[in-house]
Amino acid sequence: MTWTDLKSDLAATGYVASDDLAMALHLSLELGRPLLLEGAAGVGKTQVAKTLAELKDTRLIRLQCYEGLDAAAAIYEWNYQRQLLSIRAAANEDASSEEIEERIFSDKFLLRRPLLEAIQQETAPVLLIDEIDRADEEFEAYLLEVLSDFQISIPELRTIEATTRPHVVLTANGARDLSDALRRRCIYSFVDYPDRTAELAILNKRNPGIEARLAGQIVGFVQALRKEDLEKKPGVAETLDWAAALSGLGINDLAEDPVALQASLVCLLKTQADRAAIPAEVAQRLAGKAA
Repeated sequence: MTWTDLKSDLAATGYVASDDLAMALHLSLELGRPLLLEGAAGVGKTQVAKTLAELKDTRLIRLQCYEGLDAAAAIYEWNYQRQLLSIRAAANEDASSEEIEERIFSDKFLLRRPLLEAIQQETAPVLLIDEIDRADEEFEAYLLEVLSDFQISIPELRTIEATTRPHVVLTANGARDLSDALRRRCIYSFVDYPDRTAELAILNKRNPGIEARLAGQIVGFVQALRKEDLEKKPGVAETLDWAAALSGLGINDLAEDPVALQASLVCLLKTQADRAAIPAEVAQRLAGKAA
């Protein structure tokens, strides 16, 4: 499969990828390297992993990163409650300490978290490591070892090697700088907001029943709205939500009902400051440009 074939396949599932993104994803698959996607929230980074899992007809395993994320939450931990019950049962059987230890540190007491689960699938899954920049640098360093060797050492049990190598997609929103070591191990692509043509194609793919004139107005309005001084610019997901809302309200022209238009902006503007920054007169100006 060529990168252009991959781009076509992505489009067929509703994801309109740029040439750079399609090439980066293609090289990531061909070389077996993780794909690092950076960009603002809402531009479709997470959707890349979801669409890839759909194309590969495989499982999507997601690790959502956050400050304080540790190995127990990301890799594995022991089921302490079951272990305690087993210890009590073994004590009644007069089992030796060695027998008890061997019993409780076995596979059936192991709770697999996303990283361990991903390397133990019979069919290579898509492993999405979402918002890696929210995790601490210490966790990022540990992740490098897992992504390099695709094996996890469990001191009480054994070293578990990958049954299959997962297709790894990492996303970052710019919360902090990522290490050079992580960047070197990844194929990189920056995902930006789509241009008018691409966003219109996405809208038509996801909402094929929308009237062409309204679709053009919606995309034009959102594209203009992103140029305003906002705290949180609306992403593609917000565009799709707004289109669905307008269709549900029976609005066929952004200029026909200013009150409904202003009220519907709850789909696009997600902070009070942004709502205040786009009063009715500004919304009408943007709607006029989009017409």
